[in-house]
Amino acid sequence: MDFKLFGAVFLTLIVITDPPGLVPIFLALTSSMDARHRRRAALQSVLLSFGVIVTFAVIGEQIFKYLHIELFALRAAGGLLLLLVALELLTGKSDDPSREVTSNVALVPLGTPLLAGPGAIVATMLFVRGADDAGGYLAIAGAIVVIHVIIFLVLRYSGIIVRLLKPSGIEVLTRIAGLLLAAIAVQMIADAIVTYVKEYF
Repeated sequence: MDFKLFGAVFLTLIVITDPPGLVPIFLALTSSMDARHRRRAALQSVLLSFGVIVTFAVIGEQIFKYLHIELFALRAAGGLLLLLVALELLTGKSDDPSREVTSNVALVPLGTPLLAGPGAIVATMLFVRGADDAGGYLAIAGAIVVIHVIIFLVLRYSGIIVRLLKPSGIEVLTRIAGLLLAAIAVQMIADAIVTYVKEYF
């Protein structure tokens, strides 16, 4: 196995996914769930992220070419999706007891586009494109697995923070998470616009 490539992939994905930074967003989105459903949401989001990243690593370029999708379009779509979620967190709609609570937040926006977002997808595709032997592919696969194990452990044990913060603390955390998520969304959209302008003007 190419350990140098493993280190490069690992560091790149750990920075992009930012597991500690996901904790407040994860807690905000799962604040109405009990501990068991929160653990299930953590597992579902990690499994979806793993599946999406592996899929795009293997056939991502073919998918993009077939659908005529550019990277900036993927980034803008992810940003718009996150912005809708952020507005719900900021306005308190996510806390509405009349809403049906499901584990769907584990899939969207946690699994994608927060974990398996444009950055992680494209970075993985570029690493795969640069690999030229079995050792390189094994290093990339190993790094992806390790990253997702770390993310799962961080989210799985984030419930400890819930017990410390109490309901009032979780409400404050939800608003802060909404603000952070909105900032991430706006940055993704801005990056997409900049890329589009550079490419077509």
